[in-house]
Amino acid sequence: MTDSKLKNVRPDTLAAHAGLDPMAHQGIVNPPVYHASTVLFPSLEALEESDRNPFDIVNYGRVGTPTTFALEQAVAEMEGGYRSVTAASGLAAIATALSAFARSGDHILVTDSAYGPTRRFCNEVLAGFGVETEYFDPLVSGDIARLIRPNTRLVYLESPGSLTFEVQDVPAIAVAAKARGVAVLMDNTWATPLCFNSFAHGVDVSIHAATKYIVGHSDAMLGLIVCSNKETWEPVKRTAVRFGTTAGPDDVYLGLRGLRTLPVRLKRHHEASVELAVWLKRRPEVARVLHPALPGDPGHALWRRDFTGASGLFAVELKPCSKTALAAMVDHLDLFGLGYSWGGFESLVLPIHPARARTATRDRWKDAGPMVRFHAGLEDVHDLMGDLERGFTRLAAAS
Repeated sequence: MTDSKLKNVRPDTLAAHAGLDPMAHQGIVNPPVYHASTVLFPSLEALEESDRNPFDIVNYGRVGTPTTFALEQAVAEMEGGYRSVTAASGLAAIATALSAFARSGDHILVTDSAYGPTRRFCNEVLAGFGVETEYFDPLVSGDIARLIRPNTRLVYLESPGSLTFEVQDVPAIAVAAKARGVAVLMDNTWATPLCFNSFAHGVDVSIHAATKYIVGHSDAMLGLIVCSNKETWEPVKRTAVRFGTTAGPDDVYLGLRGLRTLPVRLKRHHEASVELAVWLKRRPEVARVLHPALPGDPGHALWRRDFTGASGLFAVELKPCSKTALAAMVDHLDLFGLGYSWGGFESLVLPIHPARARTATRDRWKDAGPMVRFHAGLEDVHDLMGDLERGFTRLAAAS
């Protein structure tokens, strides 16, 4: 459903124009916010036509409004997909996408580096419906073929992992999965549609916690599911409608607004995170830095091959220190907020425990020191370094 005028433009231009139709809204550039539940029809014939095509005609607010469709079209165009579906959060998008493909008696393969709430949904909800989840080492590459069973329905990827930052060989995994008729779903939030072309690398369904970089301002909850073709889109859309999965109109509008500046912001996040990661790598308190865009990172070669950029999220392993010392460092930072999520304009810090929930890769982290995840925001990177410098001073004093 790509706008023909935008067929050959570059990603930055696409981000600025995709999903826009000013003449359909009295010349207004941005699609207005439609606050709607009930939709009226001029005739019985028109109402019945909407029942025959409920996913293509605005017939009820929960199914979608012109604001919703504008965002869905824009993101699908940016990622080169067929169509997309909005959800109220990233987790709602993940849960809807998994539920669209997995059935009772199925076996699914999920990367061991997956977002924690994804694991909990698989372990607590899908398991209750008779779906078996097996977690695999994210570095398995094409050897995932050995794990595929006759009842394996899907492979779920997240690259890089949002805690431990392993880069997966997505094309090799996709080739192995498709050879057995297994769908490939991927959480593409870290890279966004701008830095990783999921469908060109064999993914069938690309999922985004749009709460993060697409919204970009830490003020809305939003999820997006982008599908490669009609065959994958229809079950996802049908599942979303049956579950009542929808996103609020104001949050959808904020997603559209954020999309327009995503290329500019993401470049700044990329530059700041790399500069900060290089600085941290030289710190005596740091044992190692986990950032795929850094030469020497275990995932750097795959990142260079498959990605066109990076975001602001990475992690470090500190040298052994007490919890008291770690708290002294992070509790009093001025510019880095201590909290969950990422992708906004502000920098964040979060102590993490990658080994606690892992199964397939536990040995890789059993001797790890304290780990801290950073999101490099849009502040001046030298000010961020100064904030961390003072934090390291407090850490040393408390050790």
